Amino acid sequence: MIIPVSLGEMSYDIVLLRGALNNLSSYLDLDRKALIVTDSGVPREYSDKVASHCKCPTVAVIDEGEGSKNFDNYKMLLSLMIEKGFTRTDCVIAVGGGVCGDLAGFVAASYMRGVDFYNIPTTFLSQVDSSIGGKVAIDFNGVKNIIGAFYQPKRVVIDSDVLKTLDKRQLSSGIAESIKMAANFDKDLFELIELTNDFDADADEIIARSLKIKRDVVEKDPKEKGLRRVLNFGHTVGHAIESDANLGELLHGECVGLGMIPMSSPEVKERIISVLEKYSLPTEISTSGDKLISYILHDKKMAGDEINAVFCNEIGTFEIKKIKAELIKEYINESFSSKGGEKK
Repeated sequence: MIIPVSLGEMSYDIVLLRGALNNLSSYLDLDRKALIVTDSGVPREYSDKVASHCKCPTVAVIDEGEGSKNFDNYKMLLSLMIEKGFTRTDCVIAVGGGVCGDLAGFVAASYMRGVDFYNIPTTFLSQVDSSIGGKVAIDFNGVKNIIGAFYQPKRVVIDSDVLKTLDKRQLSSGIAESIKMAANFDKDLFELIELTNDFDADADEIIARSLKIKRDVVEKDPKEKGLRRVLNFGHTVGHAIESDANLGELLHGECVGLGMIPMSSPEVKERIISVLEKYSLPTEISTSGDKLISYILHDKKMAGDEINAVFCNEIGTFEIKKIKAELIKEYINESFSSKGGEKK
């Protein structure tokens, strides 16, 4: 399946096909130097397979985790390209999750003012979310994605066969992003995720429909000036949960899942909790709005004491409302404090 992303001169295709890694040269221009960026958590067989299709590959392996999106790795990769004599006609390929995509994409955007960038996401989260949209960045001074650019890939290749080696918790974390998009845009997709008894068989359809949702939003708002903020459903509270070290090592998708609960109507909340539990995602945390409000007040979407927050009152719909952060604190207290239990 080919999913086109129409952004004028920055348009590109997403190739979604099982086994695509076995025939990669049919989809990408690899008859040139290629810097392949992967991380220690990605099975080496995937970057080796990509390298086998390249005329002149250079493979760089960074440590797994958000901490690798730093200036040291950014400089290391740029230095490697200079050392290997990369020119503007060469390319950078990310093989991994969102960390690899963000870092490799920013390197591609920077080197000689921009070289071709290909993204081959290997986690469910990156396949349905971060692999498209053109956001590339590194972290700096403890601030996530503070230095970066909007730089679209030349092509994205998604092979769902790679999910067979993905840790179940990581897979569920990615599914949370599909649940998020379906809750706001596609009630039929939400029901598919909710009711499927064979996720592997339905994975390509879930990935494709999730991608089309994000594609449609990105096409209308490529630089996040309006509509694209709807993709932040679950993120206002989720980022606060993610920032609170006292809540333990929760994955991004787990935090987004939790963040959707306070921002939903009672009916939607019940269905979201049920589908999160189906995929072994947490639905309870021992926290309160008083603990999380300090993080919310530092959210980049804050304007004075108000924030543009995304709500879901009915599956398949969204509402963006400017509300006071104090009100979000009340929603959090109503959703979690009364339960008082540990996360599941």
